[in-house]
Amino acid sequence: MVTSVTPLDLTAIRADFPILKRVMRGGKQLAYLDSGATSQRPVQVLDAEREFLVTSNGAVHRGAHQLMEEATDAYEQGRADVAAFVGADADELVFTKNATEALNLVSYVLGDTRFERAVGPGDVIVTTELEHHANLIPWQELARRSGAALRWYGVTDDGRIDLESLQLDERVKVVAFTHHSNVTGVVAPVAELVSRAKSVGALTVLDACQSVPHQPVDLHALDVDFAAFSGHKMLGPNGIGVLYGRRELLAKMPPFLTGGSMIETVTMEATTYAPPPQRFEAGTPMTSQVVGLAAAARYLQAIGMDTVEAHERRLVTATIEGLSGIEGVRIIGPTSMQDRGSPVSFVVDGVHAHDVGQVLDDEGIAVRVGHHCALPLHRRFGLAATARASFAVYNTVEEVDRLVAGSVARWSSSSAIASAAKPGAAGRRHGSGERKGAPGADLSGRDPRSLQASAASGPARAIRRASSPRQPDLRRRSHAARRVVRRR
Repeated sequence: MVTSVTPLDLTAIRADFPILKRVMRGGKQLAYLDSGATSQRPVQVLDAEREFLVTSNGAVHRGAHQLMEEATDAYEQGRADVAAFVGADADELVFTKNATEALNLVSYVLGDTRFERAVGPGDVIVTTELEHHANLIPWQELARRSGAALRWYGVTDDGRIDLESLQLDERVKVVAFTHHSNVTGVVAPVAELVSRAKSVGALTVLDACQSVPHQPVDLHALDVDFAAFSGHKMLGPNGIGVLYGRRELLAKMPPFLTGGSMIETVTMEATTYAPPPQRFEAGTPMTSQVVGLAAAARYLQAIGMDTVEAHERRLVTATIEGLSGIEGVRIIGPTSMQDRGSPVSFVVDGVHAHDVGQVLDDEGIAVRVGHHCALPLHRRFGLAATARASFAVYNTVEEVDRLVAGSVARWSSSSAIASAAKPGAAGRRHGSGERKGAPGADLSGRDPRSLQASAASGPARAIRRASSPRQPDLRRRSHAARRVVRRR
């Protein structure tokens, strides 16, 4: 619980993010509430990348000319800055192209028999029903390759890890779990999960993508063996992710990718590999992205992560209170702030999440819609999709007020929605009118056939017709947006 923080100068912070000045369609001021998908970048990050590229761009760890030396120094200083930000040592951080690659690196190497703690037939891999696909599918693949079994902790009705749903034994070799759920916002009981894993000799892997940008994180204090997070969710560039690994584990692990930069010696018969972290950074690295990521870490550190966390807790509290007071709107996840992070996912009875997102977009409000790369979790709740508001240090309570009062309040009762729709609208707009998602349940957990004509998409269409003169363009945009969103 944060008790004392530095006051936040939101006016100054928002001035660092030029994109927040955008005026969207219809003259609506942008309210960007989708930082859980990707965050915006401050000018300090943009300037750091540009300054590197126009003054010091060169190949890292190659040659002896001045630009190469400056590029290498910038790259390794970036590693040190990011390590300090997350409570790790520089040689424990491996740069990858994103967090997904970082998690795949770990899962792949844990199946390599050259590693003394490799997973094999008869072993068990444990994860949770909360996971993003990036921390589930790699473990499914490791189980398939190795002959191990995959087991998981279930989820309680309020979206928390059900610690009573699974008992560990000595067959368990890996326990992989998210720090903050990207759907329910739940903060995992890291200490308890790590303690249970250690008691049976299992390694722990933490998905920290949704925690590192939003609260103080000390990986040494968390006592996990591996962790992954991404740059683009913490005010940094795309194309850069981070894998943390305990020094002694990285030293014993074989490489994931091979090629240039990660070797010690090479002959025609055999190769020996460089020590970590270079062993896991084959090829030309993402130098300017590392520079930008380090600038993002310094930016957040200057504000203070206690301050960031306290500010975002106020935003989440206001969002939950506001949405909970609207008839027909349901929060997916805890409605208290105990062990809760930034994302707030919700459904509107009788209205598909994609239609919710489209109507909010008409108001200049950007939220994420879909299954958020967490299909098993949505199926656990009988949902096809949810809308999700997620926050960063630059968001304001006024933006939350717009979300609640200016847009979502249109759906203050599901009966009003049903009466607004014309029969057959869903079929005309979506062909068959069917929605992809959990069999037998729509986003509100009800039989979709009973809602198809009145609630699948007709309500949003009726609302849009009343509120926007650009209906034909919006319909075409809606079709294209859905084709993209449903693939995610």
